[in-house]
Amino acid sequence: MRFLFGLSLCCAAVAWAAPWCRPASAQLPAAPPVAALADEAGREFTPEERTNIAVYEAVNRGVVNINTKATVPSGLFLLEVPSEGAGSGIVLDKQGHVLTNFHVVEGAKEIEVVLFDGSSHRAKLVGFDAATDVAVVKVEAPAELLVAVSFGSSGDLRVGQRVFAIGNPFGLERTLTTGIISSLNRSLPTRSGRTIKSIIQTDAAINPGNSGGPLLDSASRLIGMNTAIASRTGQSSGVGFAIPVGTLARIVPQLIRMGKVVRPDAGISRVYQTDRGLLVAALAPDGPAERAGVRGFKVIRERRRQGPFVADFERIDRTGADLVVAVAGQVVKTADDFLSAIDSKNPGDQVLITVEREGHRLDVPLVLDSEK
Repeated sequence: MRFLFGLSLCCAAVAWAAPWCRPASAQLPAAPPVAALADEAGREFTPEERTNIAVYEAVNRGVVNINTKATVPSGLFLLEVPSEGAGSGIVLDKQGHVLTNFHVVEGAKEIEVVLFDGSSHRAKLVGFDAATDVAVVKVEAPAELLVAVSFGSSGDLRVGQRVFAIGNPFGLERTLTTGIISSLNRSLPTRSGRTIKSIIQTDAAINPGNSGGPLLDSASRLIGMNTAIASRTGQSSGVGFAIPVGTLARIVPQLIRMGKVVRPDAGISRVYQTDRGLLVAALAPDGPAERAGVRGFKVIRERRRQGPFVADFERIDRTGADLVVAVAGQVVKTADDFLSAIDSKNPGDQVLITVEREGHRLDVPLVLDSEK
């Protein structure tokens, strides 16, 4: 199995109340009344068809096609190579902010956004977070052509729940596919070495070009951003993955405001994984953990006589190092567990690090710094 990623990105900085920050009840785009949906001949649709149509009518204008042009080496020359139908994007507001995957726009020299009316507009990258494969771009387009997609919630999703994906597979603009949530709380590794948690798995058809497009619930609300597929052939095999909207809602405002994500830092720079927890090997000098009294390995310097000479030696004393077993009451067994627990906090937050020290268990309070 291999993970195949599509391309999509967008970010910008302003101070305003974005529509996806408002309560879901106040932000749903207008959609045709479900009971009133019928064709020109008066034919009624089944309840399932009505839902499909209502979701598509409410959201499709808020999904864009993202094309990029990148510079690639070719012998002694650099060639500009267009990538048509590279990925999808989600309109966030009438200021032109568009959400997408970082891998969609990574390395792009030019970014072009195609809106629902077929018009093409240049866009610029405002911010990105490689650790979660999220990016925001900003497009200069008339406000009346920018239809924002409403943010929902990913905290109450259920396996078996019906979902809808809209995107641009193979450059085919605003294609709708449907399916169910196949599983929740999957983990997806990224090229940055981190792991994205709480990933949504779906059997809705996701293909190259769908990356950066929305995964929606039956109320036309965004619950995730399609980001990857598991495939041996490069085509959809019914196993797609989406970044949950809860993660997006935490990251996007920072990308728009600062162009990057500022993560909290506990000041523990190296650990060794054991069967009982994480053995602290090294601390950041004057970092939160060191200031709080967390103990790592000690470097002991000694002078020894060797014949007529005196030599300096160093040895590592591991006996007094703390063993981290929990963060904020959450058991941690791996370095990824530790990073995920810390990432759920904000710089300046106080967090309890539970350690085992000299046969005793104690909680060490520390105040998180900003990651440098």
